[in-house]
Amino acid sequence: MRTYGEIKRGQRHWLIKCEPHVMMRLKRFFKKIDQHRHGSVLLSDTLENCRELAWFLERYPMVVDDPAYLERRAREFMDQSERTADLLAGKYTPREFAMAIPPRAYQSVAAEMALQSGSLLLADDLGLGKTASAIAMITQPAARPALVVTLTHLPRQWKHEIERFAPGLRVHIVKKGKPYPLIENLRARHQQQALPFNREDELPDVVVMNYHKLAGWADVLAGLVRSVTFDEIQELRHPGTAKWNGAKHIADAADLKLGLSATPIYNYGSEIHSVYEVLKPSALGSFDEFVREWCTGTFGMDQDKASIADPKAFGAYLRESGLMLRRTRSEVGRELPPLSRIVHHVESDPAALERIESSAAELARIILTQGGQKRGEKMRAAEELSWLLRQATSIAKAPYVAEFVRLLVESGERVVLYGWHREVYSIWQDRLSALNPVLYTGTESPTQKAAAVQRFVSGESKVLIMSLRSGAGLDGLQGCARNVVFGELDYSPGVHEQCIGRVHRDGQGDPCAAFFLVADSGCDPLIADVLGLKLQQIEGLRNPTGAPVEALAGSAVDIKALAAAYLKQRGMQSPVAAEATAS
Repeated sequence: MRTYGEIKRGQRHWLIKCEPHVMMRLKRFFKKIDQHRHGSVLLSDTLENCRELAWFLERYPMVVDDPAYLERRAREFMDQSERTADLLAGKYTPREFAMAIPPRAYQSVAAEMALQSGSLLLADDLGLGKTASAIAMITQPAARPALVVTLTHLPRQWKHEIERFAPGLRVHIVKKGKPYPLIENLRARHQQQALPFNREDELPDVVVMNYHKLAGWADVLAGLVRSVTFDEIQELRHPGTAKWNGAKHIADAADLKLGLSATPIYNYGSEIHSVYEVLKPSALGSFDEFVREWCTGTFGMDQDKASIADPKAFGAYLRESGLMLRRTRSEVGRELPPLSRIVHHVESDPAALERIESSAAELARIILTQGGQKRGEKMRAAEELSWLLRQATSIAKAPYVAEFVRLLVESGERVVLYGWHREVYSIWQDRLSALNPVLYTGTESPTQKAAAVQRFVSGESKVLIMSLRSGAGLDGLQGCARNVVFGELDYSPGVHEQCIGRVHRDGQGDPCAAFFLVADSGCDPLIADVLGLKLQQIEGLRNPTGAPVEALAGSAVDIKALAAAYLKQRGMQSPVAAEATAS
């Protein structure tokens, strides 16, 4: 039989050499291959690539140095795909999970899928009970000892939920970033209770900790825990950080990995590759392969900000490949009352923007000047301009935001008000003092946050002022509030989705409203434009069968665009335009 080339297996890739015309077909078939490489190409050793490579070899046979390995990997991909399809189609019944509160059928499917595949991104709609699915997985002996990693303010909530669903499991919340002997803590407890110490009691069934403690505990927990659940796994979207490295070190040694997030992409589509490198390494190939196959544009030094070319297609691919499980409320029959998203324009005090005009204009000119400044100087100017304009814009509209909230409360509502800057919180607290506003931000301790929520839920406070990035995963507000107000905007629509999900979730019996209060000056107009593009990235991935999201005017996040927009607002000429006029 004629052969057209040879394939050699490397440590994490296949090296392929073949005849020129076959190489052209190979590159057309595998868009992820470096199209500019000649003579030989590299292809990541993923299950999917092995299956497709085996299929390609049926048409163009080549000499493979390890054909048994290639065939085994290809079969594994096919078996995994069939199991996933059967489970989702209801042809396979999940096992029974012995829990005090039995999981719903769709929650059992998620737990079963995670146990069978070894790794899963569970991206169900907000409020559908991803926590219950994770606990169902943890109830299985193969998943214990288990590690749950969550946001700073949520370990107590996780402990409470585990004890509610599976009261027989022993849960320990890690209190310190520096490791301490978990065994000795349990031994001391037994001694205090005058109980004999058994070897089976050496470790808790579930260890709960926040992301910031991961780095310190990575070496201790790697190989010790058999499963790891990453709550709000979008926290791992930045590779190379201390928490990302710690998470990967622990996950690589675990048998089961489960990621939870209704918003797995916060900003750019390419972030999902970093998430999967922890959850299921190489599932999406190398980063370069992923960008070539799924993303658009020329990225250079900003390739970490690449956008997915077709989010709907990529979302469908993740679901059909068994890499992600996402169910909407309509799919599982748990529809919520309707949610209204209302963009409301508010006045702003021009004096607040005038006070920063000189500094902001100088920063904008530094950013827009062609050459002349070092890269580090431009980066510092970009960060400072973004911070300066966002704060000034928010301060300028803060009194009008407070008045809007006051009117809502006077109509009989309790309001969750979202912001970002301490100076803005102070204005809101002063203007709304008669409503006893309470704070839930990055400054308060977990105990103070819990007390603030209790005051709001009890009705003692009518306004809960919450940081845009402090409330993810918080439960319990849906029973007392149905309105959220964004007094400040975040660059990421994923953050807004999480914020809305604090009230628009299971247990909510009334229609909800999310008010986005936008000023006509400052940085608000550009942020609104940016959110349109980013929302396309998230919604296409999460809901590939849904209606396309209409993009607002504008393009990607670009600090140069912010600088140019600011100078235009203030009636000033940009350096680029000035140079063009001079030439």
